[in-house]
Amino acid sequence: MSMKNVVREETALFSVKGQIVIPSRLRKEYEIKNGTRARVVAVADGILIKPITGESVRNQFGKYRGKDLLKALAEEKKAERER
Repeated sequence: MSMKNVVREETALFSVKGQIVIPSRLRKEYEIKNGTRARVVAVADGILIKPITGESVRNQFGKYRGKDLLKALAEEKKAERER
């Protein structure tokens, strides 16, 4: 099992500007470097910060292969109108 599947809790301090410092151990583990972008997601019990790194991009590669998303959206909208 990868260490990334284990849930751990760390504490961070917010600055006046709302910035936080991610603990260095987590920055290394998740390949977070200066300029790394992150998705910030509001979830039921707080805020989830997901770094956008090379690994996260590779995990998404090919996810929608073979799917015609525009066609699927049009069909979904048509079905909604017919209800």
